[in-house]
Amino acid sequence: MRRLHAMGVTFALAVPLVVSGCGGGEAAQAPSDTVRVTLANHVWTENIKAQFDDFTAQTGLKVELTQLGEDQLSDQYNVKLNAGSSDIDVMMYRPLQEGKMFARNGWMADLSDKVTSNPEWDWDDYQAGPVTATTYEGQVVGVPIITETQVLYYRKDLLEASGFTAPPATMDELKEMSAKINEDNPGVAGFVARTGRTAAVTQFSSFLFSYGGDFDDGAGVATLDTQAAHDAYDMYGSLIREYGPANVSTDMSWPEAMAVFTQGQAGFYVEANSLYKNATDPTKSQVADTVGFAAFPAGPAGSRPYNIPSWALGVNAGSTNIDNAWKFIEWATSKEQTLLNQQAGVPSARTSVWADPQATQDYPPDLLAAAQAAADDGVGHDRPLVVQVAKAREIVGQPIVDSITGKDLDASLAGAQTSYQAFLDDEK
Repeated sequence: MRRLHAMGVTFALAVPLVVSGCGGGEAAQAPSDTVRVTLANHVWTENIKAQFDDFTAQTGLKVELTQLGEDQLSDQYNVKLNAGSSDIDVMMYRPLQEGKMFARNGWMADLSDKVTSNPEWDWDDYQAGPVTATTYEGQVVGVPIITETQVLYYRKDLLEASGFTAPPATMDELKEMSAKINEDNPGVAGFVARTGRTAAVTQFSSFLFSYGGDFDDGAGVATLDTQAAHDAYDMYGSLIREYGPANVSTDMSWPEAMAVFTQGQAGFYVEANSLYKNATDPTKSQVADTVGFAAFPAGPAGSRPYNIPSWALGVNAGSTNIDNAWKFIEWATSKEQTLLNQQAGVPSARTSVWADPQATQDYPPDLLAAAQAAADDGVGHDRPLVVQVAKAREIVGQPIVDSITGKDLDASLAGAQTSYQAFLDDEK
């Protein structure tokens, strides 16, 4: 590992096969004026590490940074946290992918008192959905730093040519408009979205919530056999089956689905707002000048898109430097630093920053409106809230594929209900 020293800040640049050495001896067990921070490769990380000198100036503390790709990050956490290592203080983690496992295993420090200790930092400024995702059994275990919500991407020119004056506000209108665009434009799909068994789960979730359903009841009971779930799976699958691309594959994730839309081959596309530049950048999109954004269409339960923290900062419960670790998080997630990141295009979980014209001036106005609507009514998860997330996504994702391909949806959901309930029972 190579270490660079500049302006009182220590950087540990990690490569995939190298991790920082484990702590040991008396010195490693004492509180330190060096905060050991592990972050993922992300634009947020690049932005925040450029401000480390400000943190040192304000606190007198140094930062020792380990920066890794997602897979290497997870591998390091699983090894070190499981071993009770104390040589990680602050950790950047994915609340919906690994947060429950980390918290249930006792690897996350309880930050409940700390987040309410400084009124100027303002925990109440954080959106409800992301806060829910970083809370475990009543304890705050993380602070959201990057958010995503689902919005509707659409082609303004196709809507106008088909006689529509506004994007769909409801699921029924989405289906009606998708059918008309499909009919009016041979070779162009009315609707496109992710179709892969696991990849589609996150985007399907907003359909499920908007129909009044969820994957389970939060208390260990699967709810895939409800009418709400049936109607949501049916709507998602039928939109693609009836009005989607010809000979649509069932292994599309966002790059493939986005490509269909940006190549001018679809009228509507549901996706995370964080990917919008793929559709509006003329170097990436053939329809950049005609793309519009709208709030997620309402179902019987209203418009209930996910509004999630894709990344958060937490503190290793085994750290001997918890107070200083919190000082780093408090600084990195302050309104000032959040504003800088928002201006750089990183969506935050702070309500005040979304309301600041300085932070949103470069966002398309309709995208901003759609994201703000989701902040008010969004749901704080986009996949089952379980420990074994990947396995759960395979189970709840199979009926999506079956609906797309026209198989017996009732039978598919009955099988998924049984399998998912057994899965939940095993997790207890």
